[in-house]
Order: sequence, then structure tokens, then C-alpha cells
Amino acid sequence: MRYFDYLTKEQEIALFYNPPISFNHNTTSKDLLAHAVGAALYMPATRASVPEDILKLKSAGLVTVIIDLEDAIGDNEVDYAEESLIQHLIFLAAYEENEPSGSDSLPLLFIRVRNPEQLRQLIFRLGSLVTMLTGFVFPKFSVDNGIQYFEAIADYNRTRNYSDPVLYGMPILESAPIIYRESRVDSLLSIRNLLGNYREYVLNVRIGATDFSSLFGLRRSPDISIYDLTPIRDCISDIINIFGRVEEGYVISGPVWEYFANKGHRVLRPQLRQTPFEDTYGKNGRDMRNSYISSSMDGLIREVILDKENGILGKTIIHPSHLRPVQAMYTVMHEEYVDACSIVESNDGSLGVFKSQYSNKMNEIKPHLNWAKRILLRSQIYGVLHEQQHFVGLLPENEFTHV
Repeated sequence: MRYFDYLTKEQEIALFYNPPISFNHNTTSKDLLAHAVGAALYMPATRASVPEDILKLKSAGLVTVIIDLEDAIGDNEVDYAEESLIQHLIFLAAYEENEPSGSDSLPLLFIRVRNPEQLRQLIFRLGSLVTMLTGFVFPKFSVDNGIQYFEAIADYNRTRNYSDPVLYGMPILESAPIIYRESRVDSLLSIRNLLGNYREYVLNVRIGATDFSSLFGLRRSPDISIYDLTPIRDCISDIINIFGRVEEGYVISGPVWEYFANKGHRVLRPQLRQTPFEDTYGKNGRDMRNSYISSSMDGLIREVILDKENGILGKTIIHPSHLRPVQAMYTVMHEEYVDACSIVESNDGSLGVFKSQYSNKMNEIKPHLNWAKRILLRSQIYGVLHEQQHFVGLLPENEFTHV
């Protein structure tokens, strides 16, 4: 897989100073793979067209899929959903076998299970099909169910064939003990200690803000971000404080954006500047900006910016129209890249601080070194844009993709 591989060679050369690298779940290191999860599209396992949708959206930039056996299906549909899942993977395995690119021909595939028992049963039932998966997603993760989840993953990895890929787990933090103030810190510290025992198998730590919001009877409007809901913001802050520390080494993935069309009247002003769209697409850029605003994409883009500023990389998405905006926002700007390179290269004791190459800021080596290393990791997966380019150049000029 490779981000933005829907671009022509000419478009890639025009946009990227350094293009993204290729990766897969077989040979890519865990650190890079954790950054590559990016915009993860949920699909209910009961949807009959899951394989066809995955192949269709692959050409539009789909990189990560989470097939859902939990909240996206009814409690009475579990057996049907599991059978459907197996049929989806059989279909995709046949496609992969006939593709020249082999294991690089499909997006990263994950399954969100309901509980540890279902996880163990599925690993057994899938047999060799499990090697198609990058991992499983664990909802409502806690110290009560966490050991069972990760012991199932660890047991599989201990007995897998050497040539088979590692199977990863991605816990979702979304339960009441995590967001309720009186139990939050103890819960988060206990989960951190638990994950530390299985660190090699933890690919992302994911935030489930929809479940958090439900506990307070809240739902954000398309005009605001999740960071404007104060109980959720405070909890996210503590999650970042405990799991986002450099020494912990976890990639934290941000909450879902629920909106893909705005049928109501806006109260707040649009949050997308017109200039980048006009600079990239001329008059058509104004129409494109209006389309993004009318579909509440300006709120999504703003929230991804806030995610990044807070050290969060990756986002759960529920509609194909979210793919390219989120992915485009993860590209590294040329200015960020040259600053990061300069900081890392100057970390030899000869300097403490120096003026940036863009002559608009100071780069202080010791305080900015960890930031620089993270930028360079992200730059490998999502690429570095040319000096005069920005994320708008990676957005589709035509209407949003629908499934």
C-alpha cells in the first residue's frame, strides 16, 4: 500500500518534495505501520457489498478498513455478521491471490469484535484467512477485559508461522470509568500498565468519543469540534497526558467525525479559507470550497488540525467522503520537514538554538527534538509537499465518493 497512489506520476512530482513510501502489514516495522493506519473507514460486517466497496474505494485512496461486528450491527445479527465476515475475507483472498502485487494489493484490514470470547473464536474459525488481517479492534477496553483481549493476540503470535505477519490489537478507550473524573486517572494508569506488558502488539490507542458523549447525553453539532465539549476535551487531555508521552511510544487515534452532509442552517462562520482553494483550482476552487462547507467538511478539517496539534494521528471515519480530507491533512509541509531535518542533524552538541531556514522562527534543539522525530516518521508515510503546495492539491475536484 501507498498513500495517494491514485495520483498520476506527473501529479505526484508536482505536489511532493518527498513522496510517501510503500508499506504493508507483512514486512513494515510496527512504528511505521502504527502511523500508517490513518483514516480508518468503518464498514458493518452485515453489508453484502463490503468486498466490492473495499476494491472500489481502494482506487480512491482507501488504506485502512475496520469491519465492524459490534455497534454497527444489531444484537440479533451477530451470527449472520460473522458468517458474512468470513465470506468477505474469502472473496478478498481470491482477489489478492490473482493480483500481481499480492499482499500489497489490499488495504490494511481490521475487525472490531464484541468481546474476548468472540475474538478467540474468530481467530480459530478464520484459520489461514487471519493472515489477511493487520489486527483486531477492542471496544470498551478496560483492565477487566484487556488481558483477555491481548492474551488472545499474544497466543496467536506465539504459535503463528514465522513467515506470517504479526497480528496487532487496537484498544478503544470509551467506557465510563475512563471518562468519569473520580475513576479516570486510576483507570488510565491501570490500562497503561496492562498495555505495557503487550507493547509489541499494540498498534494504536483509539479514542471513542461517541460513547463518551452518550454518557452525558451529548452530541456535538457540525459547527464545533469534539474539543468544544468540555467533559470530552478534559478526558482526551488526560489520555494524551498518559499515553502520548514520548517515552510511551503509542500512536493515539482521534474520535470519529459523524457528519457527511449539512441539511440544517449554519450558525457559525465557515472554517475554511478561500485562498488555498483558489490558488490550487482557480474559480473551480471556490465551488469546491463551498461543497466542502455544505457537507460539513470544514468542521472535519478543523478537528483533524486540532488532533494533530495535540499529538493525535489517525481518525475513525464513517463515510468515504472523509478519506481524502483526513489523509491530505497528514501530509508534512515543506517548512515542517526542513525544520525537523535541521533539528535532528544539528543534535551533535555544537548548537543549542538557531534560526529556521524559513527565517520565521527559532529552532531550539533539545526542546524540539522529539517533535522533529515525529515529523520525520510521519513524512515517510504521508510524504512531504513542495514549498508552495498544501493539502488542497490532494482533494478531489469532483463530487465526493459515495458507497
